[in-house]
Amino acid sequence: MTRPRFSFRPNLRNEEHSKAWEILQGVPEGQRNAFLVRVILENEQKKELEKILRRVLREELKAVPVQAFAEQEEAVPKEMLAFLDTLIEKD
Repeated sequence: MTRPRFSFRPNLRNEEHSKAWEILQGVPEGQRNAFLVRVILENEQKKELEKILRRVLREELKAVPVQAFAEQEEAVPKEMLAFLDTLIEKD
């Protein structure tokens, strides 16, 4: 079985393609395949970690009582309102 071939032909008018091309040009010539493999695998790993994180956060947020947030609301102190009034009066 022969090795698969891959060709990368960036459209340099496309900003993302152009940036990717610049990055790839910074990689030493003999290391470009390894670089592309590493970047592809890291991207997939990030997607999987994000998916797990979103699932965990959804599960944890289900356990948070909604009332806890409403009870934490506090009125603005009168001193703060008086201070804000002085700022408005100066204009």
